Amino acid sequence: MAIEMSDDQIRRQDFVDNAIFELIHQTNPTKRQILWDIEMIGNIRDSLVSEIQNKLGISEFEIYP
Repeated sequence: MAIEMSDDQIRRQDFVDNAIFELIHQTNPTKRQILWDIEMIGNIRDSLVSEIQNKLGISEFEIYP
């Protein structure tokens, strides 16, 4: 059974996803438009969460309180 995220956790995840999407746009060296791609955003989010957990020793639920 999956644990359901709270509204605050969903808002936090949306914030992180939007920040990642903005970072993708800011670092895009081409003139090509990049469409919203939740798979790409999710991969980056997973890597970010993993690094934060490893470096700060916190759980994912502390990132998405």
